[in-house]
Amino acid sequence: MECKRDENLLECTCSATTCKNRGMCCECVRHHREAGEIPGCFFPKSAEIKHNRSIKYFIEVMSKNKDL
Repeated sequence: MECKRDENLLECTCSATTCKNRGMCCECVRHHREAGEIPGCFFPKSAEIKHNRSIKYFIEVMSKNKDL
């Protein structure tokens, strides 16, 4: 499968603009999975900007945002 990085970047909501994996979703997910984290694009914008990618923080944020 060919990576569609340019297309992915158009909709990428991650604020880590200097990340080498930005726009390469497979690599991003792999990186965060190996680190025991959740990718930034899974978070609402207000939470993503804090760069806390922990599973605990994700659960906390999502349980407070039940309308998402």
